[in-house]
Amino acid sequence: MKKKILIIDDDPDIVEATKLFLEYSGFEVLSETDPGKGAVTFLQSSPDLVILDVIMNDPDEGFFLAKKFKKSNPEIPVIIYSSVSKALGYSFGKSDMISADKFIDKPAEPKVLLDSINELLKSYHNE
Repeated sequence: MKKKILIIDDDPDIVEATKLFLEYSGFEVLSETDPGKGAVTFLQSSPDLVILDVIMNDPDEGFFLAKKFKKSNPEIPVIIYSSVSKALGYSFGKSDMISADKFIDKPAEPKVLLDSINELLKSYHNE
């Protein structure tokens, strides 16, 4: 059975490129460019992993969604895939304040994203 990945990013070009690559890599991919719709899709679809941008309608919306998702289902890994650290000049890491399992700076080589996804799915789902 294919693993289901949810991408939430307000940049449709990033969403489409990432979606195509992940589908080619064997994943089922759901995507939303609206964070509110993304939250609904998360609740309705029970994805195996979530990829989030940070800056969407609000500057910290991705962090807010990550925290919300982790609170409702801590067994679903969350990757923050964003250029926010480059924009702010600050490096983020996993902490109690930020509920993400991995931070990947945009743009990233597809292999970096794929390796991170596989690593998290393996650690969370014992595969």
